[in-house]
Amino acid sequence: MNKSTTPRRVLHIVSAMKRGGAETLLMNVHRNLDRSKIQFDYVSHLDEKCDYDDEINLLGGRVFRIKSLGQLGPLGYINELKRIMLQTNYTAVHAHTDYQTGFAAFAAKRAGIHKRICHSHSNNWGKGSGFKGKIVLKTLQALIKYAATDYCACSKDAARFLFGESWIEKNKFLLLKNGIDISQFTKSTSDNSNIRQELDIASDTKILGHVGRFSQSKNQKFLLMILKQMLDDGKDVMAILVGDGPCLQDVKDEARRLGIFEHIRFVGVRQDIPSLMRTFDVFLFPSLFEGFGIVALEAQASGTPCIASDVVSRSTDLGLGLISFISLEEHIEIWIKEIEKSFMQIRPDDQQIMSNFSKSGYDIQQNIEEWMSVYGVI
Repeated sequence: MNKSTTPRRVLHIVSAMKRGGAETLLMNVHRNLDRSKIQFDYVSHLDEKCDYDDEINLLGGRVFRIKSLGQLGPLGYINELKRIMLQTNYTAVHAHTDYQTGFAAFAAKRAGIHKRICHSHSNNWGKGSGFKGKIVLKTLQALIKYAATDYCACSKDAARFLFGESWIEKNKFLLLKNGIDISQFTKSTSDNSNIRQELDIASDTKILGHVGRFSQSKNQKFLLMILKQMLDDGKDVMAILVGDGPCLQDVKDEARRLGIFEHIRFVGVRQDIPSLMRTFDVFLFPSLFEGFGIVALEAQASGTPCIASDVVSRSTDLGLGLISFISLEEHIEIWIKEIEKSFMQIRPDDQQIMSNFSKSGYDIQQNIEEWMSVYGVI
């Protein structure tokens, strides 16, 4: 292959290519970009194969596995990243590991890579807001500002968290919207009638749905409290919880303690998210913190009402009347009233959904051009 037809390559630094929000976004971009012009490789911090690894290989990308920053220490981590970066003539390094992105940018700087992008996907790092936590975050922000050439975020709140207020005021960051492939979620493209049968859920039972990594930030235990109260009130309701993660067993144990385990379907990591989304009567999203919340877009693309905590970005509201925001400080009955209201909601048709996505800029086909411009590929 001659030089003119060899695609440029971008190295993405991620925690692991599991079905998380940032990783799903990257796969949406990877599937839809012109791979004759640009290709993606990934650095994963897990030894085992992850959910998207096989598809990445099929798309022409590569996955490099290394130990974590905590395991290698800062110097060892930077050197290991630099070693990988020097193997290929990368057009850019694009880091998605939030407060650790500065280390990847620094390694790329040492490797002589001119385009070094730090990308914020969260508005909180779960390390507390005390004096020590603030000092550590300020130090990491300083490393990012020293080593990176470009600063991206999924929302203004995410940019404020990772880059600081001054970067907002000076408009020194680029807002890259979390686009999705709408065609995968519209009701006309797939038959989801077998989901209830597969999971042994009656046709008239209402389904509370959730898709997300089982972690402290996703706050699945709050959903258990809602389900428990609705069952105590005599409601015919069940929950489908999709995903995996470090808190999965803890959530299962809590469900057993509450006596509601038989009313929940823990289905693990699934590839049929669009069909599941359309099966849900309502999607619950009670996160403690969230940079953006791409699953809120997926719910709306499916025509499914979404009730989110008020930490989720308001920019996820596409004007379809499908999403509402409630504080986690509110009494649980407020959440239940909104859930019951959503059961009566008339869902928009596919044409309206596609129109609103296009107007809001969350159609992946629109986003691709913005991503390519970041890498200097037109």
